[in-house]
Amino acid sequence: MKITFLGTSSMVPTKERNHNSLLINYENENILVDCGEGTQRQLRIAKISPTKITKILLTHWHGDHVFGLPGLLQTLGANEYRKTLEIYGPKGTKSYFKKILLMYLPREQVKTNISEVTKGKFLERNHYELYATNLKHSAYCLAYSFKEKDKRKINLEYTKKFGLVRHPLLGDLQKGKNIKFKGKLIKAEKATTIKKGKKVTIILDTIPCKNCIDLAKDSDILICESTYLEKNREKARKYKHLTAKQAATIAKQAKVKKLVLTHFSQRHKDLTEVLKEAKKVFKNTVCAKDFLTLTL
Repeated sequence: MKITFLGTSSMVPTKERNHNSLLINYENENILVDCGEGTQRQLRIAKISPTKITKILLTHWHGDHVFGLPGLLQTLGANEYRKTLEIYGPKGTKSYFKKILLMYLPREQVKTNISEVTKGKFLERNHYELYATNLKHSAYCLAYSFKEKDKRKINLEYTKKFGLVRHPLLGDLQKGKNIKFKGKLIKAEKATTIKKGKKVTIILDTIPCKNCIDLAKDSDILICESTYLEKNREKARKYKHLTAKQAATIAKQAKVKKLVLTHFSQRHKDLTEVLKEAKKVFKNTVCAKDFLTLTL
């Protein structure tokens, strides 16, 4: 799994930070989370073809998270995008999407499948699942978790005792099924070990709430907004955003392994103070920057 940060600013972009967006690459999936203005250009700089995008997850419909969507759709159409683009978002997404199409009247229509997401698991594929929960923001807003399914690894030292090294039946063991080989029962629990799947949670635009902690619980990586510092706590509360300390507190309470801060206010020319504030609460914290990549 690879995560590429395409934009790490909040409402106003800076010379160093574009509007919010990130890409999760997993096997043959390229999942774009939000599509702020300028995302197409960021993809080009990162040398990622937009036609490789398979899904888009929208956290909410504030401009700094979606204004790049019309241009991206137009580019996909012009490049003869042949897949069905799956777009997921909060309630109202279908209506907002129709209005976007009316506004810019694309010449080449991209085939899309729009889904409005509610709390809980909303998508399952062979090797991963997607979850969402509601946040507390000035617009209806969602947080997302990407959870890789656990995998079973063959314990060859054990299967060799039965003379089983290469055989199609090994596939059944990996699925957790007991098998019979040369008249002997081989149990999956003994013949395999479980490799726990990775979990990444993305929390953008919210005030502290229980749903943040519940969704992020035991994540390998929590990507969390950190728009303000504690000295601007009242401003954070007014505009329904998090401070660096609050983001770190969520990470600590959710028992995540690593916290990655993003969605920084333009007032933060230097992120040293942001990182210092968060690290006082949760040590394993880093600040994202545009084009940062993380590999799990």
